[in-house]
Amino acid sequence: MAFTVLKQANLSWILEGNTLGNFFVKKRVQSLLVISLLLLVSYGSILITEFDVIAGLNSIPNAITWGISNFYPTMESLEKLPSILEKLQETVLISIAAASVAAIFAIVFAIIGSKTTRMNGVLSTFSRGIATLFRNIDVAAWSMILLFSFGQSSLTGYFALFFVSFGFLTRAFMETIDEVGVGSVEALTSTGASYTSTIIHSVIPSCIPQIISWVLFMIETNIRSATLVGILTGTGIGFSFDLFYKSLNYNAASLVVLTIVVTILTIEFISNYVRRVIL
Repeated sequence: MAFTVLKQANLSWILEGNTLGNFFVKKRVQSLLVISLLLLVSYGSILITEFDVIAGLNSIPNAITWGISNFYPTMESLEKLPSILEKLQETVLISIAAASVAAIFAIVFAIIGSKTTRMNGVLSTFSRGIATLFRNIDVAAWSMILLFSFGQSSLTGYFALFFVSFGFLTRAFMETIDEVGVGSVEALTSTGASYTSTIIHSVIPSCIPQIISWVLFMIETNIRSATLVGILTGTGIGFSFDLFYKSLNYNAASLVVLTIVVTILTIEFISNYVRRVIL
């Protein structure tokens, strides 16, 4: 009897070991296949684009040397600091305005599209579709699309940032409402509270910390994206960088980059502090 039990235990251990071994073998094979596919795609891309890998690697030291020799602020470039700061202020204000106004519209569409607070399936699907459309079109694409209608102006940059912010925040707010608002909505609904009362007194208050956090994140993202948008639309700090760079004034262009970096780090520090306070 004891021998039979021991034999069954050994058989079970062997089968379990074989199963575990097959699992790791399968994972290794999958990893090798993925790596081989990536290498094949990379090699194919090099052949198609006729990219010289050796020349590219050899150019890195020269690029670093050139950057150290030319890309730094000078006393002459510091004279342009007031105009650079003026453009930077314009960029920051447009980024904040785009994210803030987009958040207001996003809350409405998120309430309509959320599975927890939706009024009906048609409006919910429509809201989710709008959010997906606006979110998946890149800010550079929006800038080029709007450039045909509004030309090179601050309004073009504002709308490009607004549309991307609206799509992203709508989706983020939907997920926030679905995660946070379920219990409170069910509790108030069971007491006979109206739809409007449930939204005003339960959903929005419970989601406020996460909403503020997402808006702060969007402001950070907009400030980063605004540089590229400014280059495309001819406004803000991006236009200043493009102007100095194309006129071969690399010292002033480096000053623009430095102010952008300092601004982004400052905004990130402030937003992280606010998140720690409210969350």
